[in-house]
Amino acid sequence: MSLPSDLPWSLTATAQAHAVRTGAISATELIDAHLARIAEVNPQVNAITQLLADRARAQAADTDRRRAAGEPLGPLAGVPFTVKETTAIEGVPTTFGVPRFRDLVAPADAPPVARLRAAGAIPIGHSNLPTLVLSGMHTRSELFGDTVNPWDPSVTPGGTSGGDAVAVATGMAALGLGNDSGGSIRLPAAFCGVAGLKPSYGRFPADHRILGPADPGPASQFLVTDGPLARSVADLRLAFELLAGTDPRDPRAVPAPLDGEPLPAPVKVAVVADPGGRGVHPAVRAAVATAASVLADAGYDVQEVPDVPRLDETLAAYDLLTVTEFAPTWPSVRPLLGPGGDRYLAPVMDRTSPATSAEFMTLMGTWLTIRRAWAEFLADFPLLLAPVYTDPIPAPGLESRDPASRDRVATAMGLCTATSFAGLPAVSVPTGLTPTAPHHPTAVQLITRPYREDLALHAAHTLESHLPPLTPITPRG
Repeated sequence: MSLPSDLPWSLTATAQAHAVRTGAISATELIDAHLARIAEVNPQVNAITQLLADRARAQAADTDRRRAAGEPLGPLAGVPFTVKETTAIEGVPTTFGVPRFRDLVAPADAPPVARLRAAGAIPIGHSNLPTLVLSGMHTRSELFGDTVNPWDPSVTPGGTSGGDAVAVATGMAALGLGNDSGGSIRLPAAFCGVAGLKPSYGRFPADHRILGPADPGPASQFLVTDGPLARSVADLRLAFELLAGTDPRDPRAVPAPLDGEPLPAPVKVAVVADPGGRGVHPAVRAAVATAASVLADAGYDVQEVPDVPRLDETLAAYDLLTVTEFAPTWPSVRPLLGPGGDRYLAPVMDRTSPATSAEFMTLMGTWLTIRRAWAEFLADFPLLLAPVYTDPIPAPGLESRDPASRDRVATAMGLCTATSFAGLPAVSVPTGLTPTAPHHPTAVQLITRPYREDLALHAAHTLESHLPPLTPITPRG
């Protein structure tokens, strides 16, 4: 059920920061309201794993002191955010949901955490994920257990940034900081009824090292992008502006402008309701049709097209790249996933041989070929409107039940995987609820050219203005 906006935690991040800057509420009151909400809700959904209550209160008090002294406050002054257990918060363990890492205390904030903190936002806790982000799409970790979808406990909240999606959806935080290498922001955003941004490769600086100073291999370097989850597209846009830019800690980050050149009107939007032609559920198709109608009425040139570029080839290349990177460490990583935690990756590890050096060189060429195909597609259609997931929201752990179920889930999320491989930005935005009970959120994603997140965010804002946000909600069931 929707909640009244006079509750501070139910406001958007933008509204919360404005209230703190103008003195309508103190940062301490805002944090205390969120901590009370967490105490009420988190026992039901298990989204926040390490609560930073005392630290958050101390940072809020400092914000209030600075405001009383007349010092300028940042654009996210006092706003609480959660941080996925993959991403470092100074002085807090970065566990990846693994018992062996429970004491792995971070010496410094990861770049995106530092940027949000510099804007005045306050990390209020770490958030749950699948173990090592490798045990599946459902958010369940060996260290912290299962996270529950607040709309319906019989379906998954998605993952791997499921803890952030649930925390944001239920009002425990105004923003979540997740990451996405094949749908890990977009899927939980869609399943929990919030908005999520997967940025272009190199848009936000990041640090994805796990142990020690060594950087990971190409799959982890190029496929994983950090990004925000929020209850409004305006909040995504604000977080996007604050997170973007170069940083000496990440040489991949590029100084691309936040907004590109205006495009000739009307902007063309390609619509693909069934990527790959493998079938799409009627409710998902209806969500795409609703979004297409809204964009057409708003003046976009909306056209159905046969399919997205080279989907099957892309999914095969993605599997080969990741298996080649993970194979040498798989014997040591597998036990960390816990009993049954290997069931998601084992089928693809078993059926896909790592690339030889010659095959790897060919794979690098295939990667460029796929990126070129997408560049040509998006030259004609600057935006692609498509599903986030082509099936209904699945039951928790379906992808780990057996190889056939794993393949079904991989197919349904295939476009998320493909666009991560191509390095493209995308925004997941809610479109409403399924017509039959139990009512679950529906969503679409808007995919666009590299470093043109502004195009996708603008179109997502158009959808949101006609299809109002669904959250925050109180958990059901």
